[in-house]
Amino acid sequence: MIAVEKITKTYGSSVVVDGVSITLPKGGVTSIIGPNGAGKSTLLSMVGRFLSADSGTITVGGLDVTKTPSDELAKRLAVLRQDNHLAVRLTVRDLVSFGRYPHSKGRYTVEDERHVNEAIAMLGLSGLADRFLDELSGGQRQRAFVAMVICQDTEYVLLDEPLNNLDIKHAVEIMRLVQQAARRLNKTMVVVLHDINMASTFSDVIVAMKNGQIVASGSPAEIIQPDLLSQIYETEIKVVPVGSRLVAIY
Repeated sequence: MIAVEKITKTYGSSVVVDGVSITLPKGGVTSIIGPNGAGKSTLLSMVGRFLSADSGTITVGGLDVTKTPSDELAKRLAVLRQDNHLAVRLTVRDLVSFGRYPHSKGRYTVEDERHVNEAIAMLGLSGLADRFLDELSGGQRQRAFVAMVICQDTEYVLLDEPLNNLDIKHAVEIMRLVQQAARRLNKTMVVVLHDINMASTFSDVIVAMKNGQIVASGSPAEIIQPDLLSQIYETEIKVVPVGSRLVAIY
């Protein structure tokens, strides 16, 4: 499980994450939702050790993220950030291969190649494997970065807005893959999402944030409620049942 205890992050006089404590269950898909500036990505970045907290503790699978050596943590935790910018020109295969570095330390093996090929195929990139990233559309590049994270083959995966630049078809495919990885491989997937209905459809747990704090957490049935969502997003939101899921209408 991921345990966050009294985590705070400030920038100058602005409190971005304000004394957050929460335990995210092992296994399944947990989505973090909330308006812009709620602290979602900052919280995820601290769990992934891309940002240091001003106070509090974070453990992932029992490992303290501030004290665990990077190579050890990278075998347990994979992270996809929003700002994926590379200074070098890489092919899709080159990028996805980076996901194996924590395991092989650059000594590429047959097992590594199998993981790379499987991840490329999962994301529908087989026909683009030898294309350079700067020759791809934004959505294709995003899928390549997701493939890299999947290729790392960790127990815990953090995805910060993985649906950016994706059309509906590929956004749904990514979320189905996230759900399958959680259910079939017993991975713990934590996803920051702007799309409430994607969270409703594919999550086991939803965490709702606003103003740097956690407003509510629970099952989709508990969180996808008109009064709660209207309060969080400060706009009228209706909720209607569609089949077995709840859909938010803005």
